Amino acid sequence: METWRIIATGLFAAGGLVMVLVAMAQVRDRKHSQRVAVVQAGLIGLVVVVVITASIALWLPSVVAWALVAATAMAVLFLTMVD
Repeated sequence: METWRIIATGLFAAGGLVMVLVAMAQVRDRKHSQRVAVVQAGLIGLVVVVVITASIALWLPSVVAWALVAATAMAVLFLTMVD
């Protein structure tokens, strides 16, 4: 496996996990939300992150992989810095 794939996979996985946690927190903060909805949001988010992470690790071209990493980094920065 190429070095850039390992780095891109790790960066995306870390950013993806942060995004899953942010999504779960947003679901939890909704009025009248139940624990089931939070768990469901977490599971759906984790499945999406795992599929994209596997795609980056195995077959996506470098331009697409790095674009996904950059988009995830921007989304994490935007969502965690905004009040």
